[in-house]
Amino acid sequence: MRRPAALAALSKFIRLKSLSIGQLTFGSFLLLLAVITATSMASVIAIRHIDATFAELQRLQGVGDLAEEIDRRMNELRLAARDFVTDPGARSDRVGQAATELGALLKKTRLELAPEQQATIDGVAQRLANYREGIDRISALIAHRAELLATLPAARVQFEVAIAQIPERSTARALFRLQNQVGAALLARDPAGAEQAARSMRALQIDDQALRSATDSYADSIVAIAGTEDEIARLDKEVLGTEGRLIGRVTELLRSLSAQQGRVLSRDFARTLAETKWQSIILGSTGVLIGIFAALFVVRRTVRPLASIAGSIRALAAGEKDASIPQTEVENEIGDIARAAEVFRRTLQEADAAREAAVRALAEQRLAEESYRKLFEASIDGIYVTTPGGLVVDANPALARIMGYDSASQLITGVNDIAETIYVHASAREEYQRLMGRDGMVREFEYQVRRRDGDIRWLSDSATVVRDENGEVMRYEGIVRDITDQKRAEDAIAEARKLLQQVIDTVPAVINVKDRNLRYVLMNHYMAGIFNVAPEEALGRTTGELMSRYGANKTDENDKRVLATNSGLGFYEEEYLDSSGTMRQWLVNKMPILDADGEVDRIVTVALDICERKKSEHEMRKAKEAAETALRNLRETQASLIEAEKLAALGRMVAGVAHEVNNPVGISLTVASALERKTERFGEEVARGELRRSSLNDFLETSRNAAGQLVANLNRAAELIQSFKQVAADRNYSDQRSFDLADLTEQVVMSLRPSLRKHNLTLNVDCQPNLVMNSYPGPYGQVLTNLFLNAVAHAFPDGRPGIIEIQVRESGRDNVEVIFSDNGCGMSLDVRRRAFDPFFTTRRDQGGTGLGLHIVYNIITNRLGGRLDLDSEPGGGTRIQIILPRIAPLEQAAE
Repeated sequence: MRRPAALAALSKFIRLKSLSIGQLTFGSFLLLLAVITATSMASVIAIRHIDATFAELQRLQGVGDLAEEIDRRMNELRLAARDFVTDPGARSDRVGQAATELGALLKKTRLELAPEQQATIDGVAQRLANYREGIDRISALIAHRAELLATLPAARVQFEVAIAQIPERSTARALFRLQNQVGAALLARDPAGAEQAARSMRALQIDDQALRSATDSYADSIVAIAGTEDEIARLDKEVLGTEGRLIGRVTELLRSLSAQQGRVLSRDFARTLAETKWQSIILGSTGVLIGIFAALFVVRRTVRPLASIAGSIRALAAGEKDASIPQTEVENEIGDIARAAEVFRRTLQEADAAREAAVRALAEQRLAEESYRKLFEASIDGIYVTTPGGLVVDANPALARIMGYDSASQLITGVNDIAETIYVHASAREEYQRLMGRDGMVREFEYQVRRRDGDIRWLSDSATVVRDENGEVMRYEGIVRDITDQKRAEDAIAEARKLLQQVIDTVPAVINVKDRNLRYVLMNHYMAGIFNVAPEEALGRTTGELMSRYGANKTDENDKRVLATNSGLGFYEEEYLDSSGTMRQWLVNKMPILDADGEVDRIVTVALDICERKKSEHEMRKAKEAAETALRNLRETQASLIEAEKLAALGRMVAGVAHEVNNPVGISLTVASALERKTERFGEEVARGELRRSSLNDFLETSRNAAGQLVANLNRAAELIQSFKQVAADRNYSDQRSFDLADLTEQVVMSLRPSLRKHNLTLNVDCQPNLVMNSYPGPYGQVLTNLFLNAVAHAFPDGRPGIIEIQVRESGRDNVEVIFSDNGCGMSLDVRRRAFDPFFTTRRDQGGTGLGLHIVYNIITNRLGGRLDLDSEPGGGTRIQIILPRIAPLEQAAE
């Protein structure tokens, strides 16, 4: 009884004190290491033998490569030798270099070969020496051939000159034929043919001694060159060709020896590999058996206990809370695992209690989610969840109503890509995603969407990005508000503001609005014209800033009083300079616009221009009402008469231009009619098939003449019409502009020339070029026209011939001088004193109004800002000097 009990106690002690997993693993590793060591030693022995065999194979492979390199070098030497022999311009140093490189390669190869193969290389070296000797002999022959070729041109020239001098042409033709045969043979590299033709040339019967000598000399040169070519060809064939083939055979023998030794070594290498293979199989099998035994031992000591522990853990996972964990008493890693599993079992029991608490928390969370869902469904703003790809993941009913859908589910299923279906502008979606990617959110992002029924709505979007743990965008969550009504209201306000701007722009008074900082927020065009700025350029600036642009200033005290008192100032008068430097008087009223707190938010200013009223008041103090009324009536009458005179002058000019234009137009019509008839007759001849060259030439000549006359006359008419148009446009154009005085004078004169023919007058014009003025071209043209018509009507009575001259030149830096003169009958002293008075005329019985020169005087002194001087004597003609400023004064322009 004691012995079984002792054995049981010992067995239990061994089981409890079993080896650890580390000890078991280390023992198995040592066993496997011993097997591997034995296998490695056997492999090292085999590998050393294989290395020796492989090294010998590599050496043989190197011998084969050297043989290939010898062949390649030999081929290069052959090519160099062939080029040297066939190409007269080839260099001999290339052949020497190739031979030198081949010799160096042979020396290197001899050092790497076995003793039995070195004799083969020595034979190749001897053949190479013979080859180089042949090259040297060919080089000498080529040099000799070059010398012979150098003497050939002189002999050929002498030969050709001698042929040209003999009278017998049959001999000359025979010699030329043989010379051509020589040339053809030399070009074809046929020296035998060239030599045969040269000998035939020498055998030819020639009586002329000079020709005989030249022919023999030329033939001897050809025979010598042909012989040299034959010798070069023979050496090339017998020496270079034969030695090259022998060298090739030697290299083939070298490759054959190398291949034979390689086969022997290959068989030895294969036998060694077979022995090594069986050795590896035996040692590997032994290692596998030892590994299996070690694995079984490890499984029995580790895997089985671990499997029992795993079974207990699975039972715990299945809900068997009372399942026990075995092997907890074992003193190794398995015991540690078992004890850890026991701790896990106890922890699992504690987790059950925690899970029950979690269930209760989950119920509370669901309740909170239900509350969120109710808020989600009841929200008046649209709530959405979308993906970056454009899918709607979730949406509330408010968003469905905004987009025109009956339910959120319809919206979710009906929209596949919101960029194409929802957004009116795809660029808005791109901007939305760009802001989301950059900031992770958007706030009140506005864009247009298209409802299901096609209606366009404005939305304001506020959203955030939801990302995964890698930072990638998963979805967008946001809230949108329908701001369509707000946008419409903003558009209405903008339209109303635009209408207001249009209304105040039509009022002939100063209207502006300033903010609390006294900067303009609104200004009409009338006031902008005072400051000489565009209304939009004045916004955001103060009065001082605008007036400082032209050197003026104005106080803001009245605006500050409105800010201080929160009330208007009533009407008051003030004055300040405008942008042109003119002092302007205004009747002003300022009113505040208050905000919700009763503070001044804006200041509205309205001002009426009272300059004219001020002037009227001043005039009323100086004259009586009756005299002012009479003067006004007189001025009105005078203005009407002046306008009538202008129209009469323009009518006379138009009649003259029309008469002048009628001539080229009439001629053009006549030529065109004649050309039409000629074309009809020409077409009839073509239709009948009777067209002759003379008819065609006549038609072409007629057409060419007619076209020339049409172009010349129509160009003349176009010039007259263009000149009249420019003059008429300048007279109707009352604004100041820059122009060339000489060009304008020529244009006006061109419109006046039609009146010269019927009056037998000559008009001479002398204008200094490049006189640029900034004035009024229309009134200037009116002055010249009136002076011309006055001279035609008064200076040359009874239709006698005469001369009218117009001279234009510079007068100082700022003025120009215009002199209008004629050689007519002149004026008496009394007429000269009253010449510019209104309604004074010496031809009233002939329809004169007496306003022609008066208009000239008013235009020059008032509109153009100049002066004029009249000089005339009876019988001595008339001379009027006009001095005009290059830039018309602003004061005169205003009048």
